[in-house]
Amino acid sequence: MSLGKRNALPRRPRRDEAERPFWISFSDLMTALMVLFLVAMTVALLAITDEISATEDQKAAREDDIAKLMASLQIATADFPGITVRGRVVDFGDRARFDSNSHKLSEAQARLLRTFVPKVLAAARDPLGEKWLKRIVVEGFADARGSYLHNLNLSLQRSERVLCVLMAGPPAPDALNDTDRQQVRDLFLVSGASFNALKESAEESRRIELRLEFLELGETRGPSRQQPLDGDSRCPLDL
Repeated sequence: MSLGKRNALPRRPRRDEAERPFWISFSDLMTALMVLFLVAMTVALLAITDEISATEDQKAAREDDIAKLMASLQIATADFPGITVRGRVVDFGDRARFDSNSHKLSEAQARLLRTFVPKVLAAARDPLGEKWLKRIVVEGFADARGSYLHNLNLSLQRSERVLCVLMAGPPAPDALNDTDRQQVRDLFLVSGASFNALKESAEESRRIELRLEFLELGETRGPSRQQPLDGDSRCPLDL
């Protein structure tokens, strides 16, 4: 065999080259995993950021809706001097003061309540009220004279007196219609604060307020009773 023919023969692969597996290096593998991890984290962070941004936008829209609703109530108080709206509270001021150690309201005060509260009920029936209003709490307050428990009971009686006034049907002057009284029954709750949240004077402390509470995001209103009025409008405080 000539030298030229020997040079033309294919080179036989070395044994260690034929048996060597084709694997990427460990460092390349870790780099690839790190890149995948960073991509996944970036996508997750973007999704969380978008979700937080959407939630914040919904919260801002809710606060704006509530502010508009309370502003409409503020406008409604223009015809009722002495009644003011502070934040989410309707304060009756001097228009619904109580005598010391008493839960009675005068006939003029009762008529004022039965004239003004339909404005609140109209706001509750407004689309914004239907969307967000959860309940209305009648809060009674007392001055610092007397024991805490005595004033707690007295403040509760003052709140209950307001409900008695509103639920009184004909022949009470300016009595609410059946629709309004049923809405009062469904929306209003009573609360007593004893002599907490005192005002500057004892007279100012003996007061009532309406506190409007609103649904949180994702919260739903409980079902309405859907029951007719029972027809008994006698106030238990007078029995």
